[in-house]
Amino acid sequence: MGILRTKTIEPATGSTLTLGASGDTITVSSDSIKANTFKDAGGNTLFTSDGAGTLSSVNSALAAGGPILISTATASGESSIEITSGIDSTYDEYMFVLTDIVGSVATGFQFQVNADGESGYNETITSIYWETNHAENDAVADFAYVASGDQAQGTSAQRLTQAIGNAGSHSGSLILHLFNPSSTTYVKHFYGRSAIHYGDVGNASSSFVAGYINTTAAITDIQFEFSSGTVDSGTIQMYGIK
Repeated sequence: MGILRTKTIEPATGSTLTLGASGDTITVSSDSIKANTFKDAGGNTLFTSDGAGTLSSVNSALAAGGPILISTATASGESSIEITSGIDSTYDEYMFVLTDIVGSVATGFQFQVNADGESGYNETITSIYWETNHAENDAVADFAYVASGDQAQGTSAQRLTQAIGNAGSHSGSLILHLFNPSSTTYVKHFYGRSAIHYGDVGNASSSFVAGYINTTAAITDIQFEFSSGTVDSGTIQMYGIK
């Protein structure tokens, strides 16, 4: 068996280099193959990397069955966090995971959206909202529907939580689900649940919200903010679910 030693092999013409003939087996003994785009024998792209480990053009046959991370935003004193790309017809459901959210003011956290071509985050929403609370000293223990947290054809930001504490170890975490945002036939349903820590006596609070955005236009943008002050810390991850 002969040995060929060289640093570079290039095709004589064109940009395609063929190793072996049809039916041959090619064995590679090295620890890694470095390329940005991988294709099968039929020329179908399996996935593309940007050279830094971020994948795109992932073949649907390789996609995992669970949520697919699309983007991550990190808060650092902004008045709001806006996600203006990645919400499209690729997924039937979008899940937003918000972790350790803290604001400059101890107040409620909320969201709104824009329909395609619109601005101002003021789409029409009808919703329901309720809360449950339990204090560390057992002085508070309740579960109640909160009328001030819902909307009936309102265009304000939709409340997701009651006041999230901003002192010491206080913070809030929550998940929001948005269904079929790219539909141009149906209204857009959503629901969310939160777990937060607030108050001088250390209340554990969980809020529940559900409703629909009353538009048949595609939803393309989403905004998260506190009802006042800034979003000082926390992460917002957007996942797609097939």
